[in-house]
Amino acid sequence: MAATDHTRRTFGALTLAACALPGVMPAAALAEEAPEHSLVAVKMSGYQDKQPGLDRLSVKSPSFYLLTPLGRQWAVEGSLTYDDVSGASPRYYTDVSGASRMHDDRVAGDVRLTRYFERQSLSIGLSHSGEHDYVSNALSITGTHASEDNNTTWNAGIGLSRDRINPVNELVVDERKRTVEWQVGVTHALSPLDLVQGTLTWSVGKGYFSDPYKLFDERPRERNSGVLLLRWNHWSPALAAAVRSSYRLYHDSFGVQAHTVELNVEKPLNAQWTLTPSLRYHTQRAADFYVDPVDDVNVYPGPNGTPTYVSTDQRLSAFGAFGLGLKLAWQWSPAWGADMKLERYEQRADWRLGGQGSPGVDLLKALQWQIGLSHKF
Repeated sequence: MAATDHTRRTFGALTLAACALPGVMPAAALAEEAPEHSLVAVKMSGYQDKQPGLDRLSVKSPSFYLLTPLGRQWAVEGSLTYDDVSGASPRYYTDVSGASRMHDDRVAGDVRLTRYFERQSLSIGLSHSGEHDYVSNALSITGTHASEDNNTTWNAGIGLSRDRINPVNELVVDERKRTVEWQVGVTHALSPLDLVQGTLTWSVGKGYFSDPYKLFDERPRERNSGVLLLRWNHWSPALAAAVRSSYRLYHDSFGVQAHTVELNVEKPLNAQWTLTPSLRYHTQRAADFYVDPVDDVNVYPGPNGTPTYVSTDQRLSAFGAFGLGLKLAWQWSPAWGADMKLERYEQRADWRLGGQGSPGVDLLKALQWQIGLSHKF
């Protein structure tokens, strides 16, 4: 969980951030100067999605974040999150039963120690996530180097994760998954009003990638993926607002290729209040071994013949999706801040760009909300 991102940017003193390795490294930005103050933040977030005739999944997640300097050259930060998950599994897609009720909880935490030098920083992070059928542990090392004029920052990192899977249906027992991620990136201040960033991440995973709760789900035991992320932040004097845009290209060895574009505008309303609307569009190609569901609700979906790899997981289908969000932040003193965020998400097969989406897949609607409070001391 990141602290409140209410930022009244002074672009003559830009903070150059390093992107985090997805799924392994925390998403906190790294600066080349140790923080002067401690920061504590608490958040409560929720998620709920539904398909036609089925309120499917509900998640509630309280979380806690702490960042504190240790002298003038060190800092430590950490977060703790609890997820309470309840709802129903998608009809005819799980090995437990069609539309069965389910409940699960997850506890996740991470800690990161950073050493700051004159123009460099070096961080090491540890994280742990545990639920009754899935345990994950990860280690990450990241480094940054800033140019003498502080207009450019290079970053590089490596992340290692080890997962253990023990599903309650005992389809598999004590399965393992290992992932190694590498990342390189650069952030550059083009002008006093423009900040650009490019990051390339490559991931190699080996082990158990199948979903033990889905019928006809047998995936390769190796998944390699690459991500190219481009960002452009611009301060618009005409709007008196910070305009942030990003493009993300994803491709993996399963055959999934995805494009995601996002735009948000952070508009200060006055000295205390900031409003940030956002828009996101995602489109993707289906995995090579994805099988479309059948129209007959009395028949379970299944492949023709006996293919080596197959999956009916809707997340591996071809679809398009839009996310529309609004965030309101209140910074009523230099030490105290609060924020509220709401996002509406909708996924449809026929919203895929550049071709027809996967037929027979129900639309998915989701609502996310978050409230947070932060204190600097």
